[in-house]
Amino acid sequence: MTEDSGRRRRQPGQRPRNTGKMLAVLAICAVVGAGGIGVATSPGWAHADIPSEASAPMRNVSGLAAPVVKLVELGVTPTDGAKGVNPAAPPSVKAVNGVVKDVVLAPSAGGDRVPGTTSPDGSTWTAEDPLEFDTKYKYSFTIVDEAGRETKKAQTFSTVAKANEADAAVYPLSGTTVGAGQPIEIVFSEPVLNKEAMEKAVTVTASSGQAVAWRWYSDRRVRIRPEAFWASNSEITVDLKLFGVDYGNKMIGNSDTKVSFKVGPQRLAVVDDITKTMNVYFDGQLVKTAKVTLGNKEWLSPTGFAVIMEQERHSDFNAGSIGLKPGDKGYYPPLTVEYANRLTSSGVYVHQALESAWGAVGRVNVSHGCVGLLPADAAWFFNNMRTGDVVQTLNTGAPAVEPLEGFGDWNIPWAQYAKR
Repeated sequence: MTEDSGRRRRQPGQRPRNTGKMLAVLAICAVVGAGGIGVATSPGWAHADIPSEASAPMRNVSGLAAPVVKLVELGVTPTDGAKGVNPAAPPSVKAVNGVVKDVVLAPSAGGDRVPGTTSPDGSTWTAEDPLEFDTKYKYSFTIVDEAGRETKKAQTFSTVAKANEADAAVYPLSGTTVGAGQPIEIVFSEPVLNKEAMEKAVTVTASSGQAVAWRWYSDRRVRIRPEAFWASNSEITVDLKLFGVDYGNKMIGNSDTKVSFKVGPQRLAVVDDITKTMNVYFDGQLVKTAKVTLGNKEWLSPTGFAVIMEQERHSDFNAGSIGLKPGDKGYYPPLTVEYANRLTSSGVYVHQALESAWGAVGRVNVSHGCVGLLPADAAWFFNNMRTGDVVQTLNTGAPAVEPLEGFGDWNIPWAQYAKR
């Protein structure tokens, strides 16, 4: 066999033939947000004619397939199916390498759409209004990539249930005028676990510029006061930005509240057991002196500062409220007293002494801890003092009024007052 017998002889001038095929396969995948948007190109042959994608400038000639459209990265808040969503957290849709359009956010059961704004570049939509509690929402939108291709998506989520709503009550009430010794008290409907965050969410402003300190008596009760009594004729504003605030234990604040109240003159009544007198000062000036009778040895009047809690022209007294029953020493039948000004929740008052005690006023102590005045002085005190005004009692030998026995906060030194 010759050398040419095992192969075909090439004729002069004939070119070699290429029989292999070239295959280019290109896949682009993206997982975006909670559902993901997938973008892919189909396989292309080297000799195939591949059209441009939406005539985008980046791809306007035929040729080998190439990753010319960037993937859309999508971020949606809240995520699909989320529960217990804070209604204060604004929902949003954000597309990287794309734009957002046709966003509709509304209650699933029907209702007004939640308004929103789209960023100038069209990449982000954000809700403008807060949501409702205990509501299921539906969320639909369209994402457009850089090649103009659209992807529609729909999601749902639910906000915090009513059982997880929390609120707060403030004293003094808005629009009232109180005495200069009245601390602010806030009672929360649910325990506050992050007290530092709560203090940042509530702003207390005094027209006098006085700084304040917070004292937490429990997870649900806090008092706020300045170092000295509120300045005369000042105005105090308590701005509670509690909507959406996390109290802890999945409890969420359900509203914002602003309370403003006024402060009258600084009125202080100083009662001294040694002299058996009361001196009343308005803005530091002595305006009244009266004789008093205080608590006897078995029922000493508490010392220190107390704040007038309430005033009643006639008040029904019952010995049972202080633990006495018929036959006990000191028991008295139910009676009505005149010009009653409550100092403690346990029943210490400034009031008109009973007629049987008028002879003791200014001489000896015969009460169950109350400050007794003669009729004319009791009427003057009732008509000229107000809730929030301060009564300071000296030299009885009894401990000071406890803070929660009324508003005995002023008996705590300023350096020790702030407490969480």
